Amino acid sequence: MPSADPAQIAAVRRFNRFYTRQIGLLRKSYLGSPYSLTEARVLYELAQRKDVTAVELARSLDFDAGYLSRVLARFEKRGLVSRTPSLYDRRQAHLALTAKGRKAFAPLDGRSANQSAAMLDPLPREDRPRLIDAMRTIETLLTPEAAPPAPYTLRTHQPGDIGWIIHRHGMLYAQECGWGAPFEALIAELGAKFLREFDPTCERCWIAEKDGARVGSVLLVRASAETAQLRLLLVEPEARGLGIAKRLVEECVGFARASGYRKIMLVTQADLDAAQHIYAKAGFRMLEEPPPGHFGEPEPRRAWELSL
Repeated sequence: MPSADPAQIAAVRRFNRFYTRQIGLLRKSYLGSPYSLTEARVLYELAQRKDVTAVELARSLDFDAGYLSRVLARFEKRGLVSRTPSLYDRRQAHLALTAKGRKAFAPLDGRSANQSAAMLDPLPREDRPRLIDAMRTIETLLTPEAAPPAPYTLRTHQPGDIGWIIHRHGMLYAQECGWGAPFEALIAELGAKFLREFDPTCERCWIAEKDGARVGSVLLVRASAETAQLRLLLVEPEARGLGIAKRLVEECVGFARASGYRKIMLVTQADLDAAQHIYAKAGFRMLEEPPPGHFGEPEPRRAWELSL
């Protein structure tokens, strides 16, 4: 017999019914896409991971291997997934989304982000951290063996965020590097361009929050049909050392890969050693010559590139 109080059991069941309705799990397709929730989750995992095997995928998703095999077979038939035999174990194959698969996943990922934003938008800003903390508490209590959750959260941009990015870049880099008004003007131009031309299907801004306050940011923008550009990576001094910059770069890489880009490029200043270390750890390689600079952009500059 269950040891929990019947009223507590009923409360859990009531919450489950509420949340499955809230995020649309009872609908035939997920977020108006041609995919079920299960298929969408498999697409998400393949978009985030490289060279994963079916066995690893089944284990991480807690899926029946036979069921997952049927899902993957459907994806292969549609040209969404490719298999590459392992060099070390011919019985295993590495799975990856094809260009068609990445193109199929990108709007689904965007709709999922928009759905989450739509849940948060009606809430007053001061109530949103309470909701996120409650979600984190549920996750922690139900998976006690898991690693402690990150002491920060990520979200996409909202009104006022780009203004904050411009403000904090101007303040921080004046204090830490001595860069003045021309640099702040450049950041303002980049921010305004992002807002005017923002395409949610292939561009994204992430904001990191800690205890309800903004502590970090990064933008991924379209440079060309095949190239994304990482811009305006920033972490507040009091939040450094928490892995926020690394996580923001990882989000950019995952989103760029899912959006069908073939590479990511970025330009940074040569004396920003911590940022360059993060880029190198993420797999970026430094190019011999940076592209021409803009007025207000400090020198010397370095260009980095990551093939996806």
